Amino acid sequence: MEQLDHEKVAIKVSLYSIIANTFLSIFKLLAGVIGKSGAMLSDAVHSMSDVFSTIVVIIGVKLAGKKEDKDHQYGHERLECVAAIILAMSLILVGIGIGVSGIKNIISGNYENLAIPSMLALVAAIVSIIVKEGMFWYTRKAAKKINSSALMADAWHHRSDSLSSIGSFVGILGARLGFPVLDSIASVVICAFILKAGYDIFRDAVKQVVDEACDDETVSKICNIASEQEGVINVDDIKTRLFASKIYIDLEISVDGEKSLKEAHEVAQKVHDEIEKDIELVKHCMVHVNPA
Repeated sequence: MEQLDHEKVAIKVSLYSIIANTFLSIFKLLAGVIGKSGAMLSDAVHSMSDVFSTIVVIIGVKLAGKKEDKDHQYGHERLECVAAIILAMSLILVGIGIGVSGIKNIISGNYENLAIPSMLALVAAIVSIIVKEGMFWYTRKAAKKINSSALMADAWHHRSDSLSSIGSFVGILGARLGFPVLDSIASVVICAFILKAGYDIFRDAVKQVVDEACDDETVSKICNIASEQEGVINVDDIKTRLFASKIYIDLEISVDGEKSLKEAHEVAQKVHDEIEKDIELVKHCMVHVNPA
């Protein structure tokens, strides 16, 4: 049931994102063409990449929600990280394309031949800032609720688009005030924001793929829960790893060596149950008993 809720929330948010980005992309593309703004055209391409990235998120969430099978006995959660990595790479490629175009215009030195953006392009930038910032907060809230790395990556994709639209606004405004090269400079600034967002998403996804340990606070909480259970003399060792959005734990505890196998098992079972109950993200906890 929990996995179904996770999927339902992610897909609902993603569909809203696709609809909003499709309309926004068309609006910004028309504003860029009609308004003669390279920065707005770059921003439109960025928004179009959001539609693609959100489709990747939906595919990733659907695949990650599949149950364990013979070939994937630990589940499919890491496919969500794969989706986040693909999303990050698409962002980086889009950013490079936008940056190269802007740099070419700046290096050319023919600033007097650059078109002056119209008021429509400026309005489009303002609309984009408002819409994309709203989508960022909406998607971020949902991502935190279901602890989805792919959905959180999509949220930051929205934020990068909002920031790039701010760059567009500044560039278009500057161009209209008599500095046409600022429109191209804005494209390069947008490129920097996109590349930074892509790098951050890639880094976080890779962390979850390479079995990085949990943070110290979570490890401390696990040890405290184990220590508080009746029959546990000491926590001897603990290893944790992030498996996409889930946590796997290998725990060693000391129990009175005079206890029977059944009694020692009951202590271990209690530790296991309490950890999985108190820490929602724990998918599996293996408890090994050492005789004190």
